[in-house]
Amino acid sequence: MRTFLFFILFAIGLSLHGVNLEAQEELPPYLLVGNLSKSMDDASGAVKNALAEKGFTVLGEYSPGGNKNLHVIAYTREDLQTATFKVEDSGALASILKICLKKNEDKIAVSMLNPMYLFYAYLRDDTDKYLSQLKAVTDDVKLAMKTIGNDFTGFGGEEKIDDLKKYHYMAFMPYFDDPVDLNSFASFDEGVKTIRKNLAAKKGNTLKVYELVKPDEKVAIFGVGLMDAEEGESSFLPVIGEDNIAALPYEIILSDTKATMLHGKYRIALHWPELSMSQFMKISSTPGDVEDFMKLLTE
Repeated sequence: MRTFLFFILFAIGLSLHGVNLEAQEELPPYLLVGNLSKSMDDASGAVKNALAEKGFTVLGEYSPGGNKNLHVIAYTREDLQTATFKVEDSGALASILKICLKKNEDKIAVSMLNPMYLFYAYLRDDTDKYLSQLKAVTDDVKLAMKTIGNDFTGFGGEEKIDDLKKYHYMAFMPYFDDPVDLNSFASFDEGVKTIRKNLAAKKGNTLKVYELVKPDEKVAIFGVGLMDAEEGESSFLPVIGEDNIAALPYEIILSDTKATMLHGKYRIALHWPELSMSQFMKISSTPGDVEDFMKLLTE
């Protein structure tokens, strides 16, 4: 009997040790896929075709800051939406993934936002509820990208899984669940109509990159390019680094009648985790500038 109890306790200990090791695993925010000797248009086409082969839908694409040497492709899939839209407090933001193309001399470097990095940050403890679905999405993205390249070297820093679930840059900085309230509407439909109208008018020199609207769930996500020359992407990207642009575009999320955005001091730090304090201080006005642009779109 004692021997049996020993093995039971030993097995439990191994299980708990495994959970602890996973929590301490460090994830990079980005993965380098590879380099293509193609034009930007041809490289973009190859990436989109590869995604389609695995059932992913491209929602939109653009050149951040209007820089033709930079390109971002935003994509999703139904099973990813099914899992993430069940997570309250803006978990739906994790339903949209991105791939970056950056021209370096005569080659196009293709990199991707690491899905699991985003899932643990945005879905937090709920990631474990849908882990099999989320890992299947991640595996399929990598399989799709293997037609582009087979590198998958992590870059842009590293964060432990436990730290991602409660990520903040430093003490007194915002968390994922400290969003910026933009506006409230009389109905979900009014909110969608207002934001669409303002994006169509390009208020604040903004650009609609994509929208994902789910009327049944009363959730809408709008990907917004910040094209203002003085306060937009072309202003802050050269300071914090263009290799990480699979973080873009910035989003507005409309949940029922309330429009919010992730706080810039959270979102920028999460996607540029290697930023030094001196670099962050050089863009100290950017979180407020982004908030101003987004509020214009919800008025």
